[in-house]
Amino acid sequence: MFKFKQYDWKRYNFSLLVVVIILCVCSAYFVKFAMGEEDGASYFKRQIIAMIAGILLAIFISIIDYSRICDFVIIYYILGTLMVAATRLSPLGTKMGTDSYRWLKLPGVNFQPSELCKIIVILTLAVFFVKMEEKMDSWKTFFLGFLLTMLPTGFILIQSDLSSSLVIIFIFAMMVFAAGLAYKIVIPILAVGIPSLLGIVWFLDQPIAKSIIPEKHWYQVNRVVAFLHPDQFTLSLNYQQLNSIQSIASGRLTGKLINSDSSVRDYFWVDVRESDFIFTVVGEEMGFIGSCAIIGLLCAIVFLCIRTAKKCNDPLGKMIAIGISAMFMFQIFTNISVAAMILPNTGLPLPFLSNGISSLFSGMIAIGIILNIGMQSNGSGHSSSFF
Repeated sequence: MFKFKQYDWKRYNFSLLVVVIILCVCSAYFVKFAMGEEDGASYFKRQIIAMIAGILLAIFISIIDYSRICDFVIIYYILGTLMVAATRLSPLGTKMGTDSYRWLKLPGVNFQPSELCKIIVILTLAVFFVKMEEKMDSWKTFFLGFLLTMLPTGFILIQSDLSSSLVIIFIFAMMVFAAGLAYKIVIPILAVGIPSLLGIVWFLDQPIAKSIIPEKHWYQVNRVVAFLHPDQFTLSLNYQQLNSIQSIASGRLTGKLINSDSSVRDYFWVDVRESDFIFTVVGEEMGFIGSCAIIGLLCAIVFLCIRTAKKCNDPLGKMIAIGISAMFMFQIFTNISVAAMILPNTGLPLPFLSNGISSLFSGMIAIGIILNIGMQSNGSGHSSSFF
């Protein structure tokens, strides 16, 4: 499990760890601002404690051989699938004040298993695609990989958590393409998939849609419709995003952090500003310059993950790094785009900035795996026996 003598410690990516720590420290302050004077101090303390625990977790994971971790991927996959299923199909599932059963109520903690499931799916797909390396021109390989992806994703959908499901589907798309899927499969999928996606969006905008779609999913339909017709829902469905835009714009060039009364903030009109809309707080407090700096740090994480994949000679490590890069990239782009009303409203955390222990620890596990892959750029030469 530990390969201290074989690790190239000179390749330990301290720069990645430093970027993550900077973002976590910034997160503690942004969450504190978001929660106001009464609750801010307690949230700040909790974020700092979670950051320290998360960094220690990332460091611990970084010294465990990633190929040995993958030896037990079938166990992770089964447990991960059971956990996301339990949120909706067992008494342990809880809504936590929302309309979706996304959490498991465990002794002393509420845990969101879909966050960990993203990492599990990445490891599972990496092992599978490496095993099927010589058969990537087969439709069977594509459908088996898709089935592995959709089994836990289906349980996440019924929570209902469309945003996390889209993250996992995007991860699958990037990993199957990077694995070398034959163009004779890629082209037909794109030829059917893109028009189908446009057709679905058109259908959701039609009055007949709600007579066909179950009522419990109407709120998701409404978000798409509100995005397509923003002027018709300014005081209802688009209210949160419109306030978010106003808050970000009020930060102007340099933000309000230094030059303004801390009690006067537009983001107090934005719901879940401590998590899904944390970038609203960033924009108002830090302004355009500070927001660009934060985006630059987030992009640096994606870049360093991609660089790790590029330098890794082991197919398993390369695939894992690509999957983690895709996960971070999708969540960063989607979260900021929602806050800026570029995309319909959806609930995804901003990595290492949003409040949430499940998201933070899952992100730290991913960073720890990337750090370990970086120390074994020449490849461990080990292949999991899962498939």
